[in-house]
Amino acid sequence: MLRLNLAREPGWLDLGLGVRVRVEPLTTALMVASRSDPAVRTLPEGTSDDEIAVIFGKALAERAITDWEGVGDAEGVPVPVSPEGIAALLDIWPIFERFQLAYVAKGLELDAEKNASAPSPTGSTAGAIAIAPPVSPANHARAAGPARAASPAAPRAKTARKS
Repeated sequence: MLRLNLAREPGWLDLGLGVRVRVEPLTTALMVASRSDPAVRTLPEGTSDDEIAVIFGKALAERAITDWEGVGDAEGVPVPVSPEGIAALLDIWPIFERFQLAYVAKGLELDAEKNASAPSPTGSTAGAIAIAPPVSPANHARAAGPARAASPAAPRAKTARKS
């Protein structure tokens, strides 16, 4: 069952390393706005999936993160949230990975919850169920008929040749 968050209030997300960010709920509007971000829309043809993920993740974070704790400058002085600060924060691999898993993947999880049936195992017939018992070699020869059951030395029927 899909559980709706009708309150749509921001919440705190722990990103590890002493960092917490306050994020807006992940909504369709937020995702669409992030996809429309100039940094995402102007990516050149052939950009790798990894590069796209980083650029999209930063565009989404810029829209979603409204506050943070545990983020400071080089001297350890707390800094306010800014697009540059968010980009620098997400350049730290464990932070980026945690943001992707805890925030972005959570939205993708909701997509999976809406699906009424479980995904099929890999392969075109992996989810198929056998409906007939296997045929034994003796029964196979009998079921194939006399032509298939005949030995290789059996005479072959003669056919008329066309000239």
